[in-house]
Amino acid sequence: MPAAVSVEPVEPPAPAVPAAPEAAPAAAAPKRANRRPRATKPAAPPPATPVAPQPPAVAPGGGAPTVAQPLADRGVAPAVVPGRGFVELDLSPEVSRAIADMGFVRPTEIQARVIPLLLDGRDVIGQAQTGTGKTAAFGIPLVEGIDESRAYPQSLVLAPTRELALQIAEEVRKLARYLPGVRVATLYGGAAYGRQFEDLKSGAQIVVGTPGRVLDHIGRGTLKLDGVDYLVLDEADRMLDMGFLPDVERILRRTPRDRQTALFSATIPTVIRILSRRYMHEPATVHVQPQQVTVQEVDQVYYEVADRDKAEGLLSLIAQDPPERAMIFRQTKLGVDRLEANLRRRGLPVAAIHGDMSQKIRERVLRDFREGKLTYLIATDVAARGLDIPEVSHVFNYDIPEDAEAYVHRIGRTARAGRSGLAVTFVGEWDADKLPPIQRLVGGRLERKLLPIYSRPAV
Repeated sequence: MPAAVSVEPVEPPAPAVPAAPEAAPAAAAPKRANRRPRATKPAAPPPATPVAPQPPAVAPGGGAPTVAQPLADRGVAPAVVPGRGFVELDLSPEVSRAIADMGFVRPTEIQARVIPLLLDGRDVIGQAQTGTGKTAAFGIPLVEGIDESRAYPQSLVLAPTRELALQIAEEVRKLARYLPGVRVATLYGGAAYGRQFEDLKSGAQIVVGTPGRVLDHIGRGTLKLDGVDYLVLDEADRMLDMGFLPDVERILRRTPRDRQTALFSATIPTVIRILSRRYMHEPATVHVQPQQVTVQEVDQVYYEVADRDKAEGLLSLIAQDPPERAMIFRQTKLGVDRLEANLRRRGLPVAAIHGDMSQKIRERVLRDFREGKLTYLIATDVAARGLDIPEVSHVFNYDIPEDAEAYVHRIGRTARAGRSGLAVTFVGEWDADKLPPIQRLVGGRLERKLLPIYSRPAV
């Protein structure tokens, strides 16, 4: 079967290619250990000092950021480990100070479970949704292990999109703010090469990038991975959905076999399991269930509907209660495209986003949606995850989600910052088994209603 083609745009050849940074030592480094002196743990509890209380589980805007909040999709409050602060993780003074500056007090569940494993040199598979704090979970050990005296790539983070790569790089820079010798290069398509060449030539120890652009730099000779001893695959299932897995494997084969690897994914399909068996060393698996979103302000309704009537049913609800801004979720990319074409024919300001679209098209669609040029955005769960999408007034589950966790993430797009919102779910003929888990999770808040198209005037 031919390898999938990267969806990133092809850039014109650069006029000049700088020399690659200092080559790494020929001998492969052993699995990394924490290279910075650890902060000394107090022998006894310190004197009582005021500590910011743990906030309730709310979306941003409803409380102070006293826990490690996610970078993009913040519809779900991370599970915080009660009574445990970052001091329990025995981090270096520099990183501890950076964490305090970022307003983090207690680690989330995935941070408390993953950080010690990564600091001990273990390979880790983290199954966690966006919104659980996983970026800091791999970012803190990453920064802790950098050797500032060596000016070549030591850590590599692969992300499926430019947006996520930029968000990760920003978080890593914040974690390394008190380590002036640590430099970060962000490599992604759809951007000029000049800054990326400069960052690599200056000896960046941390590289965050999308698979297509990372391979591009490898081919140009501006990026060498023989000194990488810590590698992260973030949103691995999303990279699979976008056809990047062949590129990811090509990159993995360019890194030392004894590197430490962390893989994070919301789902673990068979292909991801095969990838982990092929490229990871006895990984520890950590599965974190996201906590239920605070839904007091979300009106949740469901409608039983025949599949053939879904489009007309959606239009009838839009006519009855026109949204200010709405997201419509479908399960497949083909379904997304078909519904977009249908609604566009009806004259609605709508666009779609999924993994088969180029970077430039995705950016244009998101910009138009943020600026209010579009009212409706149709997306798959995988494509929407990790994107900085603004608050919406309505969420339409055109296709019922596969599990209750996905439902929580979808409706978390609305009713933020104390505002009200509406979540509508269509339940088709073959969806009867998917509804009860959602009903159990939301605790009776899901109200059954009758679609206007099925209402009959009184005789």
